[in-house]
Amino acid sequence: MDDRQRERLLGRLRRPSGAIGAEMPDEVTVDGTTVDLTELLFERDRLDDALAALRRERLERRQRIADGELSYEAGERLAEEVRGIDRAIAALEGVDEPDIGEQLRQKELEDARELLAMVRQLP
Repeated sequence: MDDRQRERLLGRLRRPSGAIGAEMPDEVTVDGTTVDLTELLFERDRLDDALAALRRERLERRQRIADGELSYEAGERLAEEVRGIDRAIAALEGVDEPDIGEQLRQKELEDARELLAMVRQLP
């Protein structure tokens, strides 16, 4: 892979939106161990360890692209794997958080309560 190709792949991985639309893999092999990502959604105890392992694996694969000692095709495969790992990390980090719609609904309810309280204080 030449320098321009390597920079293009690394640039794609730097964008936070790179994982949007990427499909989260069902499993990822980390340190020789296959991790079932769908199973982790239900096992909070292992979630933090898995997230740390996924971040290490992401960094390792990104570094392999940065080192440049592989073909462009191999770099493309690694870049796609990193995007999948990014998607998995994003999904696993959001397990305990309500979705955006629910957050907006909660904010609207809080605003309505505050407004009602102010109206009640009027003479």
